Amino acid sequence: MITKQIEIEELVNNYPFSVKYLMEQGIRCIACGEPIWGTLEEAAKEKNFDDTKIQQFVDELNKMADENNG
Repeated sequence: MITKQIEIEELVNNYPFSVKYLMEQGIRCIACGEPIWGTLEEAAKEKNFDDTKIQQFVDELNKMADENNG
């Protein structure tokens, strides 16, 4: 399960589809081929997303994870 506290490196490794999704939202997960550090929440806050939008990212990523595993 994906939470806002998931480390970006873990998110990218376990849920590769998340890279494209987050890039579409304006959050770059990969810089020069290396994952950025910190949590999903920290990365989103750096881009000035509020808690409501961060929770939306979490919900949508979990839905995508379920669809990819189903």
